[in-house]
Amino acid sequence: MSKKALDYAQGNRESALDELKSILRIPSISTLPEHAPDMSAAANWIIDRLDPLGFQGRAIDAGGPPVVYGDWLGAGAGAPVILVYGHYDVQPVDPLELWVSDPFEPEVRGNNLFARGASDMKGQIIAHLKAVEALKETTGIPVNIKYLIEGEEEIGSTHLGEFLRANEDLLACDFCLNVDSGVIGPETPSLTYAIRGMAYFEIRLEGPPGDLHSGIFGGAIVNPANVLAALIGEMHDDQGRVTLPGFYDDVLSLSDQERSDLASLPQSDEWWSEQSGARFLGGEQGYSATERATARPTLDVNGLLSGFTGKGGKTVLPSKAMAKISTRLVPDQDPHQVHESLRAFMEKNAPLGVSWEVDMLAAAVASIIDRDSVEARAAAEALEAVWGLPARYKREGGTVPVVGMIEEMLDVKTLMLGFGLPDDNLHAPNEKFHLPNFHRGIDTFIHFMTSLAA
Repeated sequence: MSKKALDYAQGNRESALDELKSILRIPSISTLPEHAPDMSAAANWIIDRLDPLGFQGRAIDAGGPPVVYGDWLGAGAGAPVILVYGHYDVQPVDPLELWVSDPFEPEVRGNNLFARGASDMKGQIIAHLKAVEALKETTGIPVNIKYLIEGEEEIGSTHLGEFLRANEDLLACDFCLNVDSGVIGPETPSLTYAIRGMAYFEIRLEGPPGDLHSGIFGGAIVNPANVLAALIGEMHDDQGRVTLPGFYDDVLSLSDQERSDLASLPQSDEWWSEQSGARFLGGEQGYSATERATARPTLDVNGLLSGFTGKGGKTVLPSKAMAKISTRLVPDQDPHQVHESLRAFMEKNAPLGVSWEVDMLAAAVASIIDRDSVEARAAAEALEAVWGLPARYKREGGTVPVVGMIEEMLDVKTLMLGFGLPDDNLHAPNEKFHLPNFHRGIDTFIHFMTSLAA
């Protein structure tokens, strides 16, 4: 049934690439105030492409850059309603001198299109829009679609939660399709069915009211830097497990099938060592590096600050010490419960002589979708139809806060289906999108929507 749409997409590949280049020329950098006009230009660019498709796109004020919304519900009450999520903002380009070509003048080199936002994630948005166009111009759009495309993802989706709460009825759907995703490799079709959450903390310790001479007072008073180092050392046991009380109580264990599937991915322990440049791997014993990095909870120090850190020596006994700590969480862990666990750890282990505070700076829940759900099966079938290989199931170690927001506020699951590659240089100089994946992505979305409707 989708052959006509696929033929249409095949015949319009050059125009699809031209459209992608067009939006990539807009420097929609959300974190830099001077690019506010470019943010509006990018939003209007998308609206101008939604209107001919019958979506009546519009920009909605969300307190920051506009949220682009558009819907087409012509498939009828019996067809599923998909909320397609994306973002049109991009990261800054610094350091500019490391770019081979102008980051906002797209350039094709070999099989790759280089530009800021090519993979993250304007290319993914255009792939879906072009799939919808192919269906509209041939067999018709078989599912109901609502687009939610924001402009603040790269700065934490600051106003999105408020927007979701205020527009719950407008955004009502059967599930969310997040196209800000990727596959393991150019010849390895894969589907992300779970992502980790996060709880991010700042720990502050204070001892004497001011810095002291370590020769005069060292050994006589409690040193906050020593205490903090000891506390951090106690946050893991000799098996690599996190020692916060109750940390693992709500962890959803991996099934035997999941462990088998993850073991079959082309991501051996050697692969992780090569990707990271680390000579040795570490972490929780009893699990592979892939399991530890994508499907098990973690606690890591992200930064430390105390005392004198300049060149040379200064014999100071610091009055304060601070650490930034992130925990990556898995289903069904609650970030707020982890906050309480960290506080309980500090209460039990912090000695007299220092006062302490623990602030949670950011939180996002983990998410998992049933691999046997209608949408997941349709996605796996679509990937196999286009690549000619069975789709591999993978979990993602990173955090996508919007997935948790949508699940919490709209009460729907999110399917992650996108076509970026691990080496696409996201957030770095020379970001690229593998063009065969761009065109395969269009075809996959066509298959996916057709299969879902059936």
